[in-house]
Amino acid sequence: MPKTSGSSKTTGASPTWSHFKSKLLLKYTISYVLIFLIPLTVVTSLVYESAVKSLRIEIEQSNVNQLNQVKTTIDERMAELLDIASKISYDQKLTPYMVHHSLYSADAIRTLSQYKANSSILEDLFLYYHNDSVIYAPAGMTNINVVFERMYKYERWTKEQMLKDLNELKQPVMRPAELVNVYSHSDPMLTYLVPIKPNDQYPYGIVVYLMKESKLTGVMDSILSDFSGGSFIFDQNGEALTVNNHGTSLPAEDLAALPSLEPGIHNLTLNHEQYSVVVVKSDYNGWTYITTMPSYQFFSRVAHIQELVFLIFCVTAITGIAAAMLLAKRQYHPIKDLLEFAKLKPGSSHELQHRNEWEWIKQTIHDYSARIDMQQPYVRNQCLLLLLKYGQPNDADVERMIQGTGLMLPPGKGFYFSVLLAWDEGVEGERNWQEQQHLQEMLSEFELSELDTRVYGLEFSPDEQFALIISVTASGHEEAQRRILPIIEAIKVLIVDHLRDIPYMGVGTLYDDLSNLNQSFIEASAALEYRMVGSNGRVTYFEQIAELNVPSAESYWIPRKTILKIEQGLKQGNALVTQQVITSVIEELKLESLSVSLLRCICFDLLNSLLRTASELGMNEVFTDLSSLTSFESLEELDSRLGALTTRICQQVERNAENEQHSLLDDIVAYVDQRYADYTLSLEHVALRFSISTSYLSRCFKEKTGMNFSQYIWQCRMNEVTRLLVKSSAPLKEIIEQVGYLDAPNFIRKFKKETGYTPGQYRKLYTGEQIDGDV
Repeated sequence: MPKTSGSSKTTGASPTWSHFKSKLLLKYTISYVLIFLIPLTVVTSLVYESAVKSLRIEIEQSNVNQLNQVKTTIDERMAELLDIASKISYDQKLTPYMVHHSLYSADAIRTLSQYKANSSILEDLFLYYHNDSVIYAPAGMTNINVVFERMYKYERWTKEQMLKDLNELKQPVMRPAELVNVYSHSDPMLTYLVPIKPNDQYPYGIVVYLMKESKLTGVMDSILSDFSGGSFIFDQNGEALTVNNHGTSLPAEDLAALPSLEPGIHNLTLNHEQYSVVVVKSDYNGWTYITTMPSYQFFSRVAHIQELVFLIFCVTAITGIAAAMLLAKRQYHPIKDLLEFAKLKPGSSHELQHRNEWEWIKQTIHDYSARIDMQQPYVRNQCLLLLLKYGQPNDADVERMIQGTGLMLPPGKGFYFSVLLAWDEGVEGERNWQEQQHLQEMLSEFELSELDTRVYGLEFSPDEQFALIISVTASGHEEAQRRILPIIEAIKVLIVDHLRDIPYMGVGTLYDDLSNLNQSFIEASAALEYRMVGSNGRVTYFEQIAELNVPSAESYWIPRKTILKIEQGLKQGNALVTQQVITSVIEELKLESLSVSLLRCICFDLLNSLLRTASELGMNEVFTDLSSLTSFESLEELDSRLGALTTRICQQVERNAENEQHSLLDDIVAYVDQRYADYTLSLEHVALRFSISTSYLSRCFKEKTGMNFSQYIWQCRMNEVTRLLVKSSAPLKEIIEQVGYLDAPNFIRKFKKETGYTPGQYRKLYTGEQIDGDV
């Protein structure tokens, strides 16, 4: 019954949760669709507009080219007419004398017929001499009144104006097209008057050309094929010579405005509609050729482009919307996982207070941020510990972190030394946890501004000790050396002001290179072991140790501080520093003038310091080979054997540390085996629990178990699920949640990938085998 109740509760919460999920998923989907559609629409519009613009430019340029061809063709025709007039003026058969002579007039008429036949656009041709009563044509000589009152009667060209033009014109003139009655019918005709001789200041006659307007408009229509609109020819004075409308005619005011346009392409509003107007001007006679095309013609020509673009847009939009929905669903998946994690978190009180998923995610990120903040001191502690043990490491990441702390000072201005703090064993137990935390916070990092000094502290948890790394900014070594005593006094005052007990302090030597900080640390450790020699019983300077055993002028002995430095280097497992100190001692012995007996005693003193340290570490096997260590014949041989012994001792120190590490890792693995079903269990959580860094834990955990942390957790959960599937009848979802896995579908996929079966199939298969075995 309790299980049923729990199941009902979960089911009852599902619709609300599903509503929230679908709401956020809908927002994601709409966002992705808009992110996709808006640029697609803009790009499609730009492409369409560009295509329409390009086609429009192409059509307009085509019109310009065609109109230029019209201009060239008509200019050629007009040039032919001028050429005919020029030939007539120089033709001996068409002089006034020959024309009026009764014997030669017939021959003149035939000559005029030949000139008329040379032009395809001429309707008729007349030759008139000033102040004459007759006019000559290919059909014969006729009275001028008969020709222009009966044969060709103009609508607007009066008899008086006609006679005046025929007798007084000195330049070629083209009369605009007008209706002319030709016998029984009317035709719009153009009249071209060319004085002869052409370009002569005193012409004696005139050639009259009659052309049907359709001849010129026909030339234009044949070139401007598939054209809808109007085509016009204006003379040099802006008067319309021909008007040819294919469609609606333009009002007079719009037509009058066209000749003033500059050559080129214009977009104008004519007769309340948009028109594309193309203007071409002739350099030959100053005539202006114009075409007007309604803008809707462009859109009718781009209809197929519009359909194609629309089809491509629809296909792309449908594909993009489908992709956006899929992407939104995939993007929502990790948010759902985070949300489930925050929702099912023990002690969480956000379900009823917050109405959307982002609040849960925000809370989760806040929690993890808090964990990271808690982890930072451990990372810093590891970096400083590396400095103390090995000096400045050749690791770019660690060096970057050290630079970030401000510990590294400019060369020649930065000086460094170490201080080690320790308390009496009886006092350590009296300090409570709050005082310990306060001590860590207080000594973690602080500045003595009046002394240009910064102090960085870290705790040695095994011995309840604190190490201080002190950086001093000074112009020289002597100035920095003078500041050491005030710095130590300032640190003592700070500790006394905040704690009820004063620690013992071991102070190392001052160095001008951060890479030598490990030597200063070993010296501070050695000084701390001889704490009782301090001036006040609390502070011991390593330099003071040298004053305990000052060799006399008659003898030479290894300084006590050197022996202490060697022993402390061995105890720290620092073979590099120890070997350097031993080699420096051997080199000094080579320079001293000592007797062989005294020299061997000094060498045995050096050897005894290593053997004493080995004995303290429990390395009794060293003494079984004691004869080989004491049977040296030269200082070089002694240096070699002491170097080998140093390496053995430091390796033993490292093995002891590894054994302690293995013990710690055994505790960590046991802890993980107990807590693997806790879904909050993580690498960071375990590292925080055991006060080690995540990178160190990750590396050591894989060395210990053969798999990384997440793989180990998965294997533990997998083993428990397979056991519960066979041994219990609990629902699959309950089993998965019981082992701390939140994403059931993902677990089922991984389970099938690893075993080849779904959990249900696995249960049926192995439960059946177990029943058969029992039977």
